[in-house]
Amino acid sequence: MNEPISVKDVANASITEIQQWFDDGRVTAAELVLLYLERIARYDRSGPRLNSVLEINPDAYHLAQALDQERRQRGPRGPLHGIPVLLKDNIATGDKMHTSAGSRAMQDVYAPADSMVAERLRQAGAVILGKVNLTEWANFMTDHMPNGYSSRGGQVLNPYGPGQHDTGGSSAGSGASVAAGLAAFAIGTETSGSILSPSSQNSLVGIKPTVGLISRFGIVPISHSQDTAGPMTRTVRDAALALGALTGFDPRDAATGMADGRYPLDYTEGLSEDGLKGMRIGVPRHLYYEALDDWQKELFDRAVADLARLGATIVDPAEIPSADDEHDYTVLIYEFKSDLNAYFNWLGDRSPVTSLADVIAYNEANAEECLKYGQTLMLKAEETSGTLTEVEYLKARARDLRSSGAEGIDQVMAEHRLDAIVFAANYGAGVAAKAGYPSITVPAGYSPESEPMGLTFTARAFEEEKLIRLAYAYEQGTKRREPPKLSESSQNG
Repeated sequence: MNEPISVKDVANASITEIQQWFDDGRVTAAELVLLYLERIARYDRSGPRLNSVLEINPDAYHLAQALDQERRQRGPRGPLHGIPVLLKDNIATGDKMHTSAGSRAMQDVYAPADSMVAERLRQAGAVILGKVNLTEWANFMTDHMPNGYSSRGGQVLNPYGPGQHDTGGSSAGSGASVAAGLAAFAIGTETSGSILSPSSQNSLVGIKPTVGLISRFGIVPISHSQDTAGPMTRTVRDAALALGALTGFDPRDAATGMADGRYPLDYTEGLSEDGLKGMRIGVPRHLYYEALDDWQKELFDRAVADLARLGATIVDPAEIPSADDEHDYTVLIYEFKSDLNAYFNWLGDRSPVTSLADVIAYNEANAEECLKYGQTLMLKAEETSGTLTEVEYLKARARDLRSSGAEGIDQVMAEHRLDAIVFAANYGAGVAAKAGYPSITVPAGYSPESEPMGLTFTARAFEEEKLIRLAYAYEQGTKRREPPKLSESSQNG
């Protein structure tokens, strides 16, 4: 007889393993929800106090019970049926949970409807367990806010070194919660590095998809040019399963028209340990290598050697000279006001603040709680017209597309006949973000102090399937991920 599943068992279980548990009768979705809630109690609210979970869905247990009954009567909907997931708290849910973007100004706001991401997860049978903390306003509030801090939720800690190692941002709660085994997977969002960074820092697999592959409807925005949601998981296969559930055309997001019909129904098809054989991988060292710490250089060089050992042809260097301005945020400054005010229009009278100007005023009126690190980026954005007609914006948008896309990633990949480009951690994330191109991060190892680092693969638009194959082969050929060592009695993990 199969033993029942314990709190310890769920910490590193994959989606596939959990589905097998369901089939074997070792656990139900409702029991699984309780096990994850117990882990949240032990490690997020006590013990190391990771502080990653902002809010629990009060309906989670009952939703799981209903999905258990559906499984018994009609069978599972698919691979996510009954699987608990956590959402970054800038992803709207039209239920009993708030959607605040980590802001005190928004802490009492209920969205009028589900985001498309939440809709798709529910349709797939996933159980939305709760909302997780993030860098406030997805790290577009001020210049020097620590990763993982919000005025509503406080500071998220990295389970690999609580209080010692950076969480990465802005999807810090998504990263810390999955690394600590508080849910099977999480959804983050990225404008530039905000999935890749916390995935690297928390030893996870994170997929930043092509802009338009996943609808942004109902997600608190920064930039329509660069924003996207994506899965954060403990394995590549799990990330592929989650991505497949999230994709789809949405008439409420014009960008999804580009993707319609350009995604497979199952991103796990064709996954193979031989997936790197015959692939050509470029290394644009000039973008980041000298900025790495010695231990990061050592891990990156080992990763490149592993890629070659696993059958890839390495082109080193493969430079992207036009991408030197990857950290120029001119486009984001202009688009933030326009996009955020449109989001407030969708919220209507549900929100006590109805514009970027209102948020700024609320923060100033509650400065002690809300302005610990200032709001410099918000102030800069408010100075714009909100109409996207400024010459500086128009030129910057065209420059970003040209330097990162046609004269950047496209050019270097064509010149060297590359299948992908590889970066250390999330260095180089801005290049792909400006082009709207996909990336995937996979665990690559740890510092002597147990700080994680990931390896990031990038390719052209809508080449997620190829990136997933490459990342899977690297993951299976190296098996670098190790779970964090968490203690229930100490804040030192």
